Amino acid sequence: MIIAVVPARGGSRRIPRKNVRPFCGKPMMAWTIEAALTSRLFDRVIVSTDDSEIKEVALQWGAECPFDRPPALASDYADTGDVMAHATGWAVEAGWQLEAVCCLYPTAPFLDREDLRRGLEALRSGDWAFAVSAAECATVLRSFRQQEDGGLEMLFPEYFSVRSQDLPRALHDAGQFYWGRPSAWLEKRRVFDRWSVPVLIPKWRVQDIDEPDDWTRAELMFSHLRSSR
Repeated sequence: MIIAVVPARGGSRRIPRKNVRPFCGKPMMAWTIEAALTSRLFDRVIVSTDDSEIKEVALQWGAECPFDRPPALASDYADTGDVMAHATGWAVEAGWQLEAVCCLYPTAPFLDREDLRRGLEALRSGDWAFAVSAAECATVLRSFRQQEDGGLEMLFPEYFSVRSQDLPRALHDAGQFYWGRPSAWLEKRRVFDRWSVPVLIPKWRVQDIDEPDDWTRAELMFSHLRSSR
């Protein structure tokens, strides 16, 4: 059995109620649920939540909410790994014979069915614990921060004189999906480590949505991509 788990808690301080807030005509999390269901990769699509409104939206769009997320896993400091371990453990106790468990973020409107399929193939391609969505981010090695006195300081000064085309290839979390072996979730293994394989997503389909500015940018990107198709 292959299942998807969408971790969607009720509290969100920077963008209140962002998981159910309307995004380009649908509740934000509806885009994730729809992509999961239409991919036909999953036997079950589950939403792990502590919130009654999120549960209602999840059921409306075709997902399942077979359990309530424990309050201890619903705070601002709740770790995705702990949430996934709980959901995976629940499925195992329910007698489900799991092959793979995919974590799908509820704020991933750019989630693509083909990317999900590539992710499952990558997980199956070797002795991997996880297959994670990732995008290239070469400029991070040339980034800098502002000091208390107002001046700038490079985070990686050793790369100051290196041409951008000569920088080491850097990747970052695309924030869309993490395919995982059930045992890896249950053991709470670290996702970003040598036992994980990246699934590259084009940079123009990657946008974190943590701040109000992110939301505006994502809506503009999404609207343009939808109209261009």
